[in-house]
Amino acid sequence: MYAQNKRLLKAVDKDESELLQLLDEKYTRHPFFGSRRMTQYLGAQGYQVNRKRVQRLMQTLGLAGMAPGPNTNKAHPQHKIYPYLLRGVDIIRPNQVWSTDSTYIRLPRGFVYLVAIIDWYSRKILSWRLSNTMDAGFCVNCLEEAIKTYGTPEIFNSDQGSQFTSDAFTGELINNDVTISMDGRGRALDNIFVERLWRTVKYEEVYLKQHDTVQSIVNGVDRLLRVL
Repeated sequence: MYAQNKRLLKAVDKDESELLQLLDEKYTRHPFFGSRRMTQYLGAQGYQVNRKRVQRLMQTLGLAGMAPGPNTNKAHPQHKIYPYLLRGVDIIRPNQVWSTDSTYIRLPRGFVYLVAIIDWYSRKILSWRLSNTMDAGFCVNCLEEAIKTYGTPEIFNSDQGSQFTSDAFTGELINNDVTISMDGRGRALDNIFVERLWRTVKYEEVYLKQHDTVQSIVNGVDRLLRVL
C-alpha cells in the first residue's frame, strides 16, 4: 500500500511541521477556509505568518478553499480539465460513480500523501495508496487496483489536481471507457464523500495516535479502512 520514491521523505523543520499540522486539522473541519482566513486563524494561534507563506503551505498540502480566490491545487497548465457532471445526479447503484482524492499525513521527520478511491453508492473504499511524493504514479496504481478488483465505474470524479489531470491517470480512465468528471475550481465539497472519509481517517486514526513511522500509518489506516 506504500509507494516510496528513491528520495527520502521530505524533511521539514519543527515550526513548518507545526504550521502544516494546524492547517491540515483546520481544513479538515472547515474546507471552505481559504488562505486569508487560514492566515487569520494561525495568527490567533500565536503564529505570525503572512498570507504568501500560508498559500505556499496550503499548496504543499494540496488544499484549496471553497470560496473564490487563488486556487492552491492547480492543474497542470497543459492537462485537460473535464466538467463536473454530478450535480443533481441520483446515485442508485454500485459502480455508477467512483471518486478519489488525496490528503496529507504528517510524520515527525516529514510527511506522506494518502489517496483513496470510493464508490459513491456503497461508500466502500475500493483501494488506497500511500506515497512520499505527490505525483501521478501512486494514484494510477490505486486506480488500476480498484478496476482490477471491482470492474469499472460509469463516471469517475476527482478534483483538478495535476496527479488526476495527468495523461497517465485520465488515460487509464479513457482506455476503460469511463466518463470523467472533475470538481469545479474551489469546490472542495463537490467530492463530499471522500472529504468525509478524510475526516474519519484523521480524527479516528492520524490525530488520535500520532504515528511516527510510515509502516505505523500503513497498519493503522489499513485497520480503519477495513471496517468502514
